Amino acid sequence: MDNVTGSMPATQTQAWVVFTYIAFVASLVMVGTGIVFLPIDVWMRGYLGIGVLMVVQACLTLAKTQRDAAENARLVNRVETARTEKILMGA
Repeated sequence: MDNVTGSMPATQTQAWVVFTYIAFVASLVMVGTGIVFLPIDVWMRGYLGIGVLMVVQACLTLAKTQRDAAENARLVNRVETARTEKILMGA
């Protein structure tokens, strides 16, 4: 049970997980193909490629940070709820 909302936490289906991986890989392939076929010098393609890799890395880091913050908030809420229940029980 999720103590914040009082409901069971939502789970992700395997189909959704597979879809997200496929979409991620497809987007990288499409952007990479676009960069390769741009009518520009090689050093410009390299610069754009490194930029794309940095954006992907920043997105992954941001997603992990957001997830960690949500998990931390959930843990704090559980501890506070347990404390409140203990006080209310008169222990």
